Amino acid sequence: MQNDYEVMQNDYEVMQNDYDVMQNDYEGMQYDYKVMQNDYKVMQNDYEVMQHDYKGMQNDYEVMQNDYKGMQNDYKVMQNDRDIKLPQIQKDQKAPSPWLQCGKRGVFGGSPPPGCRSQMEAHQHSPDSSSEECTVLEAPPGKNACPQHAGKVAELYCSACECALCEDCVPGHQEHPKVPLSQALEQHRSSLQEKLGAVQNRLPQISDSLSFIKEILQQLTNQRASIEEDIQSSFEDLHKQLDVRKSVLLMELEVTYGLKQKVLQAQVDSLARGEGDLMASCTETEEALAGEACVASLQLEQELQERLGELVGLGLPCQPEENDQLDLLMETDGLRKSIHNLGTIVTTSAVASQSEAMGAGLEQCIVGLPASVTIVTRDKSGGACKSGNAILSAEVFTPDGSIVDGEILDHKNGTYEFVYTVPKEGDFSLALRLYDQHIKGSPFKLTVNRATPSTGSSEGAKRRGKSPGQKKKGSKRASSALGTPRRKTQNPIEDDLIFRIGTKGRNKGEFTNLQGVAASSSGRILIADSNNQCVQIFSNEGEFKSRFGVRGRSPGQMQRPTGVAVHPSGDIIIADYDNKWVSIFSSEGKFKGKLGSGRLMGPKGVSVDQNGHVIVVDNKACTVFIFQPTGKLITKFGSRGTGDKQFAGPHFAAVNKNNEIIVTDFHNHSVKVFTPEGELVLKFGSNGEGNGQFNAPTGVAVDINGNIIVADWGNSRIQVFDGSGSFLSYINTSADPLYGPQGLSLTSDGHVVVADSGNHCFKVYRYLQ
Repeated sequence: MQNDYEVMQNDYEVMQNDYDVMQNDYEGMQYDYKVMQNDYKVMQNDYEVMQHDYKGMQNDYEVMQNDYKGMQNDYKVMQNDRDIKLPQIQKDQKAPSPWLQCGKRGVFGGSPPPGCRSQMEAHQHSPDSSSEECTVLEAPPGKNACPQHAGKVAELYCSACECALCEDCVPGHQEHPKVPLSQALEQHRSSLQEKLGAVQNRLPQISDSLSFIKEILQQLTNQRASIEEDIQSSFEDLHKQLDVRKSVLLMELEVTYGLKQKVLQAQVDSLARGEGDLMASCTETEEALAGEACVASLQLEQELQERLGELVGLGLPCQPEENDQLDLLMETDGLRKSIHNLGTIVTTSAVASQSEAMGAGLEQCIVGLPASVTIVTRDKSGGACKSGNAILSAEVFTPDGSIVDGEILDHKNGTYEFVYTVPKEGDFSLALRLYDQHIKGSPFKLTVNRATPSTGSSEGAKRRGKSPGQKKKGSKRASSALGTPRRKTQNPIEDDLIFRIGTKGRNKGEFTNLQGVAASSSGRILIADSNNQCVQIFSNEGEFKSRFGVRGRSPGQMQRPTGVAVHPSGDIIIADYDNKWVSIFSSEGKFKGKLGSGRLMGPKGVSVDQNGHVIVVDNKACTVFIFQPTGKLITKFGSRGTGDKQFAGPHFAAVNKNNEIIVTDFHNHSVKVFTPEGELVLKFGSNGEGNGQFNAPTGVAVDINGNIIVADWGNSRIQVFDGSGSFLSYINTSADPLYGPQGLSLTSDGHVVVADSGNHCFKVYRYLQ
């Protein structure tokens, strides 16, 4: 008892440390949330500044467009003036008098205009003047004037050099292909017109895409506002301790919205810029085409052609790169009920004077073999108490005065089990105290004898003779009997338990909240050790073999593994509840891939059908998914509710020889059988403690005869049914009672292995098929 007290003290200190850590984490999360709120405000300010800058850039762009149109008009005016004055200028070119203008070029022929005549005369009479300080004001070139030779008219076009040629240019392009200039100009115009048409054809598509994506962005914003209201209203009637979760949800909403909004806004900006570039280029090209084709505009048109060619192939994100989905999944009914039931006054009406003990272990036992005593607590009137948590103590005194250790198990129904082992024969005393007072008949005289051959044979005769495959009347184990106490005629230790493995801890062979169980054809037992973020592997005999798994949220890591299955290929399939995907590992524990990411919300159990497909029970989505090992979804069925094809927190699944899927429906207290296509075949079970009833079923397995074995979590038992759902029997677990069993499987040698989650161990029981 002193050791138990020290252990409890240590556990209490650990719990206090964990509480301090949680407090620190809570303060840290609050601080992080404030930082993220500040960051979000900064991002909002930055976004507003960017919007303001973007509007300014739009205004600047409109001003530039207006300036460009003005320049275009000026250019047209200049062209008109040139067309009017060009005949007179050409006539003046034939005159012998030079036009002179200040500069540093030579003097050429031509008549000086009136404005330059005075300057020319000044230069001629100045002693410092020279011919280098004057230049000719040349006449504007003709329509098809050669850009290389003044006064020459281009009549040919060099296709190799892409330039116009006069008669003086031809010798330098003797070997190059040439075409008439008019033909080249026509070809360039035709090509430019074609490119313009291609770009113009893209504008309606881009405009439609821009409108569509803006609409998605608006819907996303509306959804964000709506969900924020839902979050606020959902938390109004909850206590302060839920503020952390509320903050996390709001933070997740803002981050998710920010990411999606950033993608859509960037796409809107990109399309808007692209649309502006296309429209500007089209306008410029249309204006260029409106003018007369000539050598002077050839370079501009070539540049426009190159630009339009680039714009035709410009990759713009016309398809939405995000969606407007922002959904809130919040289940408050169960939480409200939990808060309503949060905290209770623990007491019992049991009194020692009325409480009694029974069982063969009360008077005699065998050296080295566990013995059991059942204590039934009663109130002052002799009525059976129906709640646990009474303070009991039990001691076995040896002849030399030493005390034999034992363990008291509280069944939470007013009955208790004291299990002990005496190492040697002799006469002993067994003291059973309730609230430090001896119960009826305590202390008891206990005789311990050595085992005899007849004892061994009688032990075998007492084992269950009928297999679960044969119908027989089921009965509850003695620990749940609350009626008038009576003396047992059979030692409850002689049940179906073969061995148990594990205690609470983080080392090899230790567990913290183990969940799923699987058994391979190669003689291995696999345990999903949920809170230790790993899978542990044992032999059928309980020998530890290996473990693998690392905590984390990256592929190949685990964050609360709950389900485990073995594929016919030997791969190990893990349901990762918090990572919301199913991981696939090799038989050596090497990560190979994952499936269901983005589809699953809370995968709890996994199984494999006869086609090698992976069956996933999604506890949160209340849906069963069927995948190929490659990750391709084959089908899914189920939704939240109480209907035949609905679930309320489904846990695990198994597959029978007909390839039918058997699912435990936790909160609906039933087991349902479906075809691979999701059609209901069979449903059995109801809420209760009787034969064939359930209080939240969890693990499930099927034997070679089609019988269905179900772990009954709330009733802490294992029930066996035939293939049609008729109750057959129990697995006898009274020697070492279960406490919240979870996953369940059949080993390759025909035994039942179950995860005894509340006792932090797994147990293997005999099962006669």
